[in-house]
Amino acid sequence: MEHPKEYSQLITLTLAGSREAFSELYEATIRDVYQTVHFLVRETSEVDDIVQEIYIQMRRSLEHFDISRPFRPWLMGIAVRQIHAYRRKRWTHLRVLKKAEQVNPVVEPEFTNKVVDKISNHSLLTSVESLPYKLKQVIILHYLNELLQEESAAILEIPLGTVKSRIHAALRKLRQKPENQTLFKGKVEDLHEFQ
Repeated sequence: MEHPKEYSQLITLTLAGSREAFSELYEATIRDVYQTVHFLVRETSEVDDIVQEIYIQMRRSLEHFDISRPFRPWLMGIAVRQIHAYRRKRWTHLRVLKKAEQVNPVVEPEFTNKVVDKISNHSLLTSVESLPYKLKQVIILHYLNELLQEESAAILEIPLGTVKSRIHAALRKLRQKPENQTLFKGKVEDLHEFQ
């Protein structure tokens, strides 16, 4: 579902109390939301809870949504804010654990979810996963969710130039990885992610 009128119709019906409309809105957006959370949160055990919080927050905020604006960037903004809240909470928790000298080992993410398995290039996914969070964030929003750079800037509440420089830096880092050299030689146009 890409047409804004379809979203606005579902939003109107949802606000009128239609559970079916909310289910359709959920089904139309869950893939993008789930992928975004999965790639930006290291702890795979937390992904479902964060996604649930995003949809709870979306439902609470829906009455304030301006239907003249695009819906997907608005929803991705909620997703990013929930991810930031999770990361802040996690960071605080880790600081407490460090002070108590009971730091748990870092859990490496597992790319076994059905959504992620459908994405064909696991080598590239691993490389994106290894990027610093700020670079990974703009790559996920811009390429995975196909948001404009301007939309990514608005969601992250940073200048457009910062988004552009982070995308440039991320692509440069990805190109430098030896395992990606063949990707950038022959399949660049196939991946469309790396212009």
